Amino acid sequence: MKIVLLVISILLIIIVLLQSGKAEPASQIISGGNMDLFNKRKERGSELVISRITLTLGLLFFVISLVMEFI
Repeated sequence: MKIVLLVISILLIIIVLLQSGKAEPASQIISGGNMDLFNKRKERGSELVISRITLTLGLLFFVISLVMEFI
């Protein structure tokens, strides 16, 4: 069970690093740059797949961690 948790955690780290940055750069935040904070941008294509894989791996990590704690 520990090996499965280790594999899921490594995959989760890799998938999170593959996601595109949606935050503004720090220079725009400080200088009061473009205020597109509340624009509705829908994820499409590969971004949607990566987002769903991240959600799934995160939930698996959480559930397996809880199961390991209480068994």
